[in-house]
Amino acid sequence: MGIVYAIISGKGGVGKTTTTANLGIGIAQEGKKVVLVDFDLGQRNLDLILGLENRVIYDMVHVMDDEAGLKQALIKSKHTDNLYLLAASQTKDKSVLVQEKVKKLIEILKEEFDYVILDAPAGIESGFEHTIMYADATIIVVNPEVSSIRDADKAIGIVDAKSEKAKENKKVQKFLVINRINPSMVSNGDMLASADILDILSIDLLGKIPEDKGIIEASNSGKPIILNENSQAGVAYKRIAKRLCGENIPFEDVESFVSPSIITKIKSLFQ
Repeated sequence: MGIVYAIISGKGGVGKTTTTANLGIGIAQEGKKVVLVDFDLGQRNLDLILGLENRVIYDMVHVMDDEAGLKQALIKSKHTDNLYLLAASQTKDKSVLVQEKVKKLIEILKEEFDYVILDAPAGIESGFEHTIMYADATIIVVNPEVSSIRDADKAIGIVDAKSEKAKENKKVQKFLVINRINPSMVSNGDMLASADILDILSIDLLGKIPEDKGIIEASNSGKPIILNENSQAGVAYKRIAKRLCGENIPFEDVESFVSPSIITKIKSLFQ
């Protein structure tokens, strides 16, 4: 029986879907069978980031409405074995999501896959609630800024109130990914430090992703940054994926800022 993670944010634009794609690849690279499910009906983007937009024929709504079989709708990743995508519908909106159908779909996926990762829509509307309803755990993605933290706090409150585990008085696991960390801004006090964010949200840290300009290009090309071995962000995603697979991976310091002038002096000592 697989485990279900809902990846949420509370607001758009923080890198939630990018995180979903990269973690899916990272976990699949660890030998696990993974399916990514795009719950952002009407505005799907996960297929674009994975470079699978031309392969989508059937989507999750077709499967839930018995208009297509699950095997027909699942799309295999081009980048790694064991990773599949179940795309969102572009022609339907979140109003078509029915609780019983969502539950049935997730139960089927749990039988087929080791990891079922649900990419929630931005915000905290109905699509968000259906995404978290049957998740075993949630991963909250935030940027180190006040508005992102505030909206994430609201989303966490809804998880604690609306998920099935919460209704059964069971503990809902919640993990935090801090995205787009700029070391120089943290050093100057222009960006929230991880310790402050953890203190505010009071949930377990899963990982920290440094700011990386290559992420935009990677997403646009359909080749997630985790595939780039020279990317700090890609390495950070790999470390998070390993943690989700049960490995005890220490946390790296991605917030300490080293002045470029100091780096130049250090290099000169070895020339």
